[in-house]
Amino acid sequence: MKRITTLLLVAATLLALSACGGKTSEGEVAASSYTDALEVLNKVVAAYDEADLFAIYGGDQENAVMDAPGKFDVSKTEELNVTLGLPESQAANVEDAASMVHMMNANTFTGAAYRVKAGTDMNAFAEEVKSSILATQWICGFPDTLVIINVDGTYVITAYGQKEIMETFKTNALSALQGAEVLVEAPVA
Repeated sequence: MKRITTLLLVAATLLALSACGGKTSEGEVAASSYTDALEVLNKVVAAYDEADLFAIYGGDQENAVMDAPGKFDVSKTEELNVTLGLPESQAANVEDAASMVHMMNANTFTGAAYRVKAGTDMNAFAEEVKSSILATQWICGFPDTLVIINVDGTYVITAYGQKEIMETFKTNALSALQGAEVLVEAPVA
């Protein structure tokens, strides 16, 4: 009986440790299920029904791709800020990035995935991005909703845009990505 109880306690402990935000028992960040930020956004796009998918482009200005997410050069901190809303102060915490933006109007939808460096406080990162986006002076209308999603403790997705498009994007991200959880969901207005 003691042996069974001990085995159950060990199993419960291992289960609890495996659910602790992507960290191992020694405090190191566990390996991600994804190879890069582009793969993260491609998984979300693959979850769309054809009727819900809108015209997009991805990547930075020099490496833009049509009709798909694209890699974003993380050394372009000003472009990350202006195009995607990533505060320049958080750029040092990003190792890899990808983006997808609505072809007709960035305020309709702008999304990005970032692989953050180990040890980055995800909640602080999300709050700083939120503050930056909410402080933006919008031209040609403004987005309705901001969503920031933690993906397996390694990636952060930030997205803002029109309410219905954002709801579909959030639903697809949460269903398509392992370990995805909403950190921030807020109105932009």
